[in-house]
Formats: sequence, C-alpha cells, structure tokens
Amino acid sequence: MSLKADFGDYNILAGIVVNLIIIYVVLRSLSYIERILGKAGLMVLRKFFGVILLAIAVRIFKSNIGTL
Repeated sequence: MSLKADFGDYNILAGIVVNLIIIYVVLRSLSYIERILGKAGLMVLRKFFGVILLAIAVRIFKSNIGTL
C-alpha cells in the first residue's frame, strides 16, 4: 500500500519482476557465492542486508505514522 501511493502500477510490477529475477540468480549460484565469500563473508553480508532491511522498515513505518 505504501508503494502504491508513491509509484505507478507498472513501476511496481517491473520492480517485482526484476527482484524475482535477481533472487532466482542468487539462489541458483548460492554454492558458488558461499565458496568465494566463506563463512565470515556470508555473516558480514547477512548483517549488511539486515541493516538495509531495518532502514526500509523504519522508512515505511515513518511514512505511515505521518498519515495518521
């Protein structure tokens, strides 16, 4: 709902399709990525994306609080 207020239907659909393609490619090559990065590299990557996900959640929460 938050995305619908900021972007058009086609932009949201294109974003979802691109995201699905990227996720598919990453999941297919996960063993290769794990071999290159190692256990420590994967832990750093996991924490990095956790922070990004938290920032997105805070932004959505903040935008929804403003509409109350």
